[in-house]
Amino acid sequence: MSYLALAALELALLGLLSGVAGTLIVLRRRSFFAVALSHATFPGGVVFAVLGWNLLIGQAFFALVLVLAMALLARIPGQGRQVTSGVVLSFGFALGTLLAALNPGLGVPVEALLVGSPLGVNASDVAATAAVLVAALLLAAVFGRRILFHTFDPVGFAAAGFRSWPIELVVTGIVAASVVVAMPAVGAILGVAVLIAPAAAARVLTQRLEWIPVISAVIGVVGALVGLWISREFSVAAGGAVGLVLTAIFLVCAAFRPRKMSAR
Repeated sequence: MSYLALAALELALLGLLSGVAGTLIVLRRRSFFAVALSHATFPGGVVFAVLGWNLLIGQAFFALVLVLAMALLARIPGQGRQVTSGVVLSFGFALGTLLAALNPGLGVPVEALLVGSPLGVNASDVAATAAVLVAALLLAAVFGRRILFHTFDPVGFAAAGFRSWPIELVVTGIVAASVVVAMPAVGAILGVAVLIAPAAAARVLTQRLEWIPVISAVIGVVGALVGLWISREFSVAAGGAVGLVLTAIFLVCAAFRPRKMSAR
């Protein structure tokens, strides 16, 4: 399979993944958490690049460590999720920058860890994204109703005798895994945009929850492939083109919403 076909397949899978992970991020208002996680896994990629090991495994391992750190910090009285996410983001990104500066001879350019390269993904990257997509769909099918219940009525969820931590674990696992597998294609900076922007646009277009994942997946796939086409035709960075296209789609949808509401 050619590098362009691999890039298109990877971006299409990420677009579909936005229908699951992106919807969870948007509905549960975890955007800053996802941003913090994507940036904070930067040092994991640097360390594994220095050791000559698989970068994706390093980022996944560091993501697990940081999720546990966030959970522990969130237990400190007076500290909310936003505060702990901000602390972890600053720590992870600063550590990654320091490690990269101390190891100027990395086998992988630092820019590749930050912004990724859709045209540089390989078959193992595509396989990892596909595996996460399948796992996310299965988890959403099994826990979907409880996730929605907990999202919109956490008090009622607890009153019904359900425990919150399994739902938090499932949601965090889906988001973390999705952020990690997006990094080879779009990096630590643009990865969250690829997951969140389609879901945010879908949230603007419809109030029906069951349609948000579907619309998000369609926007994610179409936007990503259009961005790849723009990159090829105009010789611009593929990751940047994809990010700009998805952002433009969201802005168009946001601009369309007031007109739609005023017509009623």
